[in-house]
Amino acid sequence: MRPTTQIYSNYTKHDFLVWETLFNRQMNILKPIVSSEYLEALDIVKFSSDKIPNFEEIGELLKPITGWSIQVVPNISPQKEFFEFLSQKKFTSTCWLRTMEQLDYLEEPDMFHDVFAHVPLLSNHNYVNFFKGISDIALKYIDNPKAIELLGKIYWFTIEFGLIKENEELKIYGAGIISSMGETKHCLSDEAIRLDFDVKTIFNTDFRTDIIQERYFVVESFEQLYNSLSEIEILLQKALEKEAVIL
Repeated sequence: MRPTTQIYSNYTKHDFLVWETLFNRQMNILKPIVSSEYLEALDIVKFSSDKIPNFEEIGELLKPITGWSIQVVPNISPQKEFFEFLSQKKFTSTCWLRTMEQLDYLEEPDMFHDVFAHVPLLSNHNYVNFFKGISDIALKYIDNPKAIELLGKIYWFTIEFGLIKENEELKIYGAGIISSMGETKHCLSDEAIRLDFDVKTIFNTDFRTDIIQERYFVVESFEQLYNSLSEIEILLQKALEKEAVIL
């Protein structure tokens, strides 16, 4: 069974080697192309290659800044549980690490994806306010599959695979990109399709979880994301009303 509590003393030398390898490999690629806000956040949570993050210590660092913490889960959480924890300012994360043989591909997220990619930006106010806002909306419609599908698209194209413009340059902030070497190299290449952030377009854009993404949406700032919450809820309601008329 996967652990439901982080017992730090259980990490092995192999686990530390995996973390160090993944951390150094990704940072070598990310530094010039990841959002400056992510790099600043990385310092705030004191992540480094030589130490697997301690969830309790991270919670203590985040508490006076945004009030967020990490909730250990054994696997990907069911939707309701996931959104309920987020609404309580608790980010769900596994605490197990992949093996050296799984460095390049893993079918389900391990703590390198969950923690390295997601957790630093939990120190950014606009980012977490958007994160929590999406969760609050989702809980209102948790029993409506269409609503969750549409909100899932917003989550996918922002929190997981979002790009941001900084000083007229494209930068990465989505966790699904940050933790993936292949996605990192692809998203800023000439092969990728990049679109301005637009709620209606995202609602009408499908995605697959098992391939490198074809298109990415670009925001001007995390403040823009936070300010989009009211539009998201309005357009969501309109989409649901339209669906009801069709049915």
